[in-house]
Amino acid sequence: MVAPRITVNGTGTPIAPAEPHTTVLDFLRERGLTGTKEGCAEGECGACAVLVARPGVHKPTDWVAVNACLVPAAALDGQEIVTSEGLATPGAPGTPPVLHPVQEEMAVRGGSQCGYCTPGFVCSMAAEYYRPDRCPRDASGTGESGGGDGHGCDAGPGAHRTDAEHGPNGFDLHALSGNLCRCTGYRPIRDAAFAVGTPSDEDPLARRREQAPPAPVATAYTRGESAFLRRSTLADTLRLLRERPDAVVVAGSTDWGVEVNIRSRRARCVVAVDRLPELRELRVTSEHVEIGAALTLTEIERRLDGRVPLLAELFPQFASRLIRNGATLGGNLGTGSPIGDSPPVLLALEASVVLADADGEREVPLAEYFTGYRQSVRRPGELIRAVRVPLPLSPVTAFHKIAKRRFDDISSVAVAFALDVEDGIVRKARIGLGGVAATPIRALTTEAALEGKPWTAGTAEAAASLLRAEGTPLDDHRASAAYRSAMLGRSLVKLYARTTEAVSS
Repeated sequence: MVAPRITVNGTGTPIAPAEPHTTVLDFLRERGLTGTKEGCAEGECGACAVLVARPGVHKPTDWVAVNACLVPAAALDGQEIVTSEGLATPGAPGTPPVLHPVQEEMAVRGGSQCGYCTPGFVCSMAAEYYRPDRCPRDASGTGESGGGDGHGCDAGPGAHRTDAEHGPNGFDLHALSGNLCRCTGYRPIRDAAFAVGTPSDEDPLARRREQAPPAPVATAYTRGESAFLRRSTLADTLRLLRERPDAVVVAGSTDWGVEVNIRSRRARCVVAVDRLPELRELRVTSEHVEIGAALTLTEIERRLDGRVPLLAELFPQFASRLIRNGATLGGNLGTGSPIGDSPPVLLALEASVVLADADGEREVPLAEYFTGYRQSVRRPGELIRAVRVPLPLSPVTAFHKIAKRRFDDISSVAVAFALDVEDGIVRKARIGLGGVAATPIRALTTEAALEGKPWTAGTAEAAASLLRAEGTPLDDHRASAAYRSAMLGRSLVKLYARTTEAVSS
């Protein structure tokens, strides 16, 4: 087996002698690439962002920005990354490098002051700069037509959207939602983002998108008594987990990375599943949508392209783009957190999880999956292989996340609705709740009160009084129990108001 190594800015770099828990951030800084900074060590500030070559949606390769502070360096064995230092083009001997267009716009528009956060902003901005379906509007304001613009632009629904968060160049500011800056007030950064053009034909990173990313490699990286392991197939991985019941399973490391950094957790054995082909499939049949547990939320969002409206409403509210580029549904469900954002949505969708071990598979309704605080029916040695969402979908859906910040925050309360309303009658109601009990739960009492009733303001108000009492909300630093209960009730009233406004308009 080849010694683990990462291609960094075009150069193969051995991972040794780093410890298996060493993050990409520390790995890079120890090798002199100090543009990658540590700010929060939790994936909330983006100062550590780097670009990783990943399988693309519209091109063979996408340049994806991730938090280097969360990902173990060993997890990028055989993969290819670019740091802020690697974006500039080397100049002639004796001359400085030629700035990347993103770096140039940040400089001339005053997007950098103290400079600490700037390299992370530049990497997140570069990922959006190279997004293949980012399409500028033409001079007439109607958007580019046809299937592309000669630079890989693949215009789809919403590709030419222009508002406060989407520039005329097609730049989506949500790409920067995981980057924080305390100096600029963001306005010059926004100006720089909305000023970048499209990559030129000579741009090496744009050309790189036309070739496939590095294929996943099996990894066995051991230092002392600690090991980071990746197998090539699901079957081999499941056999490994049977042999190593003490192993910590990781995909995007957006949860485990925080444990390592903030709580100094260490594991004797970490098993990576993020590149397993069997966990990275997305299939749509006449009966269900099956989503591989190791697909990132960004990949799911772009591949589904709005096919499941309730998931489409969830994604922009789930942490930040940097986190969604690594986080997976399998990981979000596997942690068993009562405040994860995806479980309420999946409960409302009546989803099930496909659990696999060395002996076979079983399918468990998500409503029966959680058994206690961070506990589930998943047995030692079992993995979540996929999530299944049954079809057809309920037409009336909504996801309400109540948090202190609009983006990149943990919810105080999360509520997901999926209703079938026919001829003014609620035929079916499914409501998923997060943050109001030791586990994500279904609001069964409220569901029963809605079904068979006319969809009227009176019905919504009566059911809202029941919804306020669902779960066992607690007082904590995010919200009081009384506030959580009040928000539960108001969420249903808000849903009714929104549906009636849609009908009247």
